[in-house]
Amino acid sequence: MILETVNMPFFLLLLGVIAFLYASVGHGGASGYLALMSAFTFPISVMKPTALILNIFVSSVSFYFYFKGNYFKKNLFYPFAIASIPFSFIGGYLTIDTFYYKVILATVLLFAVLRILGFFGKENETIRPIHIPLALFIGSSIGFLSGLLGIGGGIILSPILLLLGWATIKQSAAVSALFILVNSVSGLFGFVSKGGALSSSSLLLILVAFIGGMLGAFYGSKKLNTMQLRYILATVIGIAIVKLYTTA
Repeated sequence: MILETVNMPFFLLLLGVIAFLYASVGHGGASGYLALMSAFTFPISVMKPTALILNIFVSSVSFYFYFKGNYFKKNLFYPFAIASIPFSFIGGYLTIDTFYYKVILATVLLFAVLRILGFFGKENETIRPIHIPLALFIGSSIGFLSGLLGIGGGIILSPILLLLGWATIKQSAAVSALFILVNSVSGLFGFVSKGGALSSSSLLLILVAFIGGMLGAFYGSKKLNTMQLRYILATVIGIAIVKLYTTA
């Protein structure tokens, strides 16, 4: 069991915090889980499926709370999902070289840190109608990257929705949560269809992430301010970025 080789209480604490923070903004947390597992030297063969399965549970509960708050816009969701699901399956089916995996993941994590710290993706005063062809292209691109790395893609989609002025912050959180869910399921199917298997540690990780995600989604939908914890999360991910780049 992998958790026997790490500082389990500290790892599980950080896992719960990451799930809490990501769920508070409608995300599944895969980029954070991958960063954490990388910092604790999990093998890459375990990181990808573990992040996807955690994503499924956390994004589900996150979507529930944002949907309950009437923030979900189905017409905003469908174009991205239709394009992303098949490409996420393809990405999940593929296996890339460890060097390229680390470099691409570190780059995505850098994007995640900037998003967490609020460097881009501010809410627009005027919401513009979605451009379907562009949405399909964005969805397919994010879907492929999601399956390939083991992320749900919400950390990329939500700032794009805000930058293009297609959604409010709450709407982007609701759409991203379901987007992450369908991408993670598709990517996991792709991984399993190739003969991949989940770690025996998954059940404990799922429980911790689910509890953290449930609390985060509840308080996030109630306008919780988690800025200090976001700085901590950004620091954890930053350490993982350095580790990935230096060991690639």
